[in-house]
Amino acid sequence: MRRSVRLGRTAPGRSRGRLEGAPILANPLTLHRVHGLAGGAKLVTTAMPERLSASLVFMFGGGSRLEDKRHAGVSHFIEHLFFKGTQRRPTSKEIADAIEGIGGFINASTDKELTAYWTRVPAEHLALGLDVLIDIVSNSKLAPADVERERTVILEELRMYQDQPQEYVQNLFEEIMWPDHPLGRDIAGTEQSIAQLTRDDILEYANAHYRLPNLVMGAAGAMDESEMLSLVGKSLTLPADPDGQVVPQPPSDLNGPRVLLRRRRTEQAHICLGVRALNYLDPDRYVLDLMNTVLGEGMSSRLFLNIRERLGLAYDVHSFTQKHRDTGMLGVYLGVDPKNAAEAVRAVIAEMETLCDHELAGEELGRAKEFTKGRLRLELESTNSVSFWLAYQELLMGSIKTIDDEVALVDAVTAADVRRVAIDVLRAPIQMADNSSGANPCSRPMPQAGTARRGDGHRCRRRRRGSAASRQGAR
Repeated sequence: MRRSVRLGRTAPGRSRGRLEGAPILANPLTLHRVHGLAGGAKLVTTAMPERLSASLVFMFGGGSRLEDKRHAGVSHFIEHLFFKGTQRRPTSKEIADAIEGIGGFINASTDKELTAYWTRVPAEHLALGLDVLIDIVSNSKLAPADVERERTVILEELRMYQDQPQEYVQNLFEEIMWPDHPLGRDIAGTEQSIAQLTRDDILEYANAHYRLPNLVMGAAGAMDESEMLSLVGKSLTLPADPDGQVVPQPPSDLNGPRVLLRRRRTEQAHICLGVRALNYLDPDRYVLDLMNTVLGEGMSSRLFLNIRERLGLAYDVHSFTQKHRDTGMLGVYLGVDPKNAAEAVRAVIAEMETLCDHELAGEELGRAKEFTKGRLRLELESTNSVSFWLAYQELLMGSIKTIDDEVALVDAVTAADVRRVAIDVLRAPIQMADNSSGANPCSRPMPQAGTARRGDGHRCRRRRRGSAASRQGAR
């Protein structure tokens, strides 16, 4: 459903919390346009004339999921190299100066299923922002000296994250959740794979993936959409033919619950536990998101109120989801005193069991819906967020939902839906990663969520951020 709202219209009658006489601004997602370009690329635009900025993102399908083990980290490596110089702007400083010299921002991120390059600039400089993005994705030198220098930088980046327990345990958790699969590897690769990558490997991968049919651009802000379309059409020079994209392989099924332990000298036990969950195309994903909100999003969530406020076991405890095209997960992170780890894990699993055993009260479900809808609206306040929303949905999902669409789908979820999805998801085999120097939290028996269907007990074995975790580096 699409709805147009005139800018500057004043709310009639009762304000319902809005300041009387305040203008109602157009929902930018309602007014978006999808433009098909020559060569197969797409440009999605939405004008936000009340803003002072404009944002642009170039989003390429692929990401670390399409890498084989030997080339692990090549997508992220390329993302770094594209900022090291082009034929027109030979150094990283010249690239940065072009955008920062007008007060703008430029950066990039690599994810499991995409790589994104973006800029946010004062609206009058959008043409410059477009020119710089096109330059770095089309004309980067990928000079041998830059490859060797950036190899060292990325190795240090890997070591930095290994020294951050919360990040490290997330990597372990993904490894055990998707074993022997690209989704289970660090987006940045491994020290071994980065050390082995050659410039020829990098050029071959870039030539295969940086092509027009694999590109969706999102533009949002104070701009003339027709002018933007004309500028893109004249300037974009990537190859137009597809190059035999690798078809992603789905991960294998998990054979029972497992625990992966890595001994590290830390003050806390850093633990992630969770289950395989829904993909981003599953119609029940809205139910999953509400269930996640109830379980562990915010200070009013069950995990926070029970494990932190009532039991006093953790400072940081929260749940998160991560969704991909054909799989996903729901996880819980907690940092606790090692001697309290087993008790805390049992308390987490007990909360998961409760979601399976009992329907949510109407008041709690209503709060979760308002939380979800409110966070969505707040996240889409900036032109940068809107440009990402447009490009992400068009690239990965094939269509774009407006805020009104999303709100309607959230409002349609019932308490029975939440319990149904909880039973389906939370009674899957629990996977757990533990990064600590304490006792194994699996050394005492722990229940599996949903005892009515529990079969296997936990089997202990030795061995990232929620939602779709992307490695975004400062340039």
